[in-house]
This record gives sequence, structure tokens and C-alpha cells, in this order.
Amino acid sequence: MQLDKLVRYHKALADPTRIKILIILADGECNGQVLAEKLSVTPATITHHANKLRETSLIQERRDKNTIYFSLNDYFIHNNSKAIIDVIYRNTRTSENNGGVDLMENQHKKLQESVINNFFTSEGKIKQIPAQLKKKLIVLEYLVSQLENGRKYTEKEINHFIKPFHEDFATIRREFIMHQFMYRENEIYELNPREMWARWDSL
Repeated sequence: MQLDKLVRYHKALADPTRIKILIILADGECNGQVLAEKLSVTPATITHHANKLRETSLIQERRDKNTIYFSLNDYFIHNNSKAIIDVIYRNTRTSENNGGVDLMENQHKKLQESVINNFFTSEGKIKQIPAQLKKKLIVLEYLVSQLENGRKYTEKEINHFIKPFHEDFATIRREFIMHQFMYRENEIYELNPREMWARWDSL
């Protein structure tokens, strides 16, 4: 398991300034200049820390002319926090609740099969990218599950993998990163640990 991905996420939190940035952003969107003033640091310092937080999907940004606004990525903060809990407690299920777990897993499996049947042609092509987040995540998970765990892919190789499923490989490639299925560094792509993947079964 690529525990280094989980470690990288928690390292991004291991700085007082970054924690303060997240606390401020919990009250709403904020630009870099305002963050710098509130924390009594330089805008360059905010840019440095914002890059670290963005790399691990803790924050997101939007540009309005020459101003960059930052906001919390609530979904991934909760998702990544849950990932470490899943890793630590993955082997501690008790026999008392296995029945309920099995029932839930059966329901999830039926939904998964239904979505795949509805959004894929008999030739395996995606008819359309689902608009609903849960269904979209099921489709994305189905795709990335066919990639090799631990293998490093070039962007060209990822595009080549996606193209037989859907012609808009650039959008799907971005969705892989956005929803934590894959990690990108220096144009090299690699699967994240499954515990870090966006969880459609919890939506």
C-alpha cells in the first residue's frame, strides 16, 4: 500500500501557518492578500503554503482577473481524514456487525452494477459522464480499477488508457486527480491507495 500518499497529506497539515489558513478559510473564501494580513506574513509565504495545501486537495482556488481566491475543499478534507481511520482500523471489524456490513455491501454492489450497465455500452465505451457525483465516482472507480497499482504512468499513457472508453480523455484524467483516484507529480501519474479514493458509497 502506498502509505506515502497518506503521509504526504498529513505532512501538509504539519505546519501551524497552514492550519491557521484552513481555520480562516472555514469562514469562507479569501484571497492571498487578506490571508497575509490576517496572519502577519508576506503574500509569498501564503503562496508557498497554499501550494502545499492545494497539492493535497485541502484547498481549491479560483482566479478573478489578477486576484486568486482560496477556499476549503470540504469534501476532500473529510474524505482524507476518513482514509487514515480506514487504514488503521481496517482489520478490526467484529463478527457482531458483519451481517449489517454484508447487507450494505450487497446494496452497493447492485447500485454499482446498475450504473455501469446504464453508462457503458456493450463495447465498453462510456455513453456520457454522469452528472450526479455518486454515479460519476462509480464510473471513475470502474476505470481506475483497471490500472496497475504501484505502476507509474506518463500522461500519454493515461490518455491512451482512457481514449477507448471516452474521447474526452483530458476531462476524465483531471477527474482522476480531482477525486483522489490518482496522484500526479512532474507529469507522472500513479494510483493513490484505495482508502484515499473519493467514496461514492458514503454519499
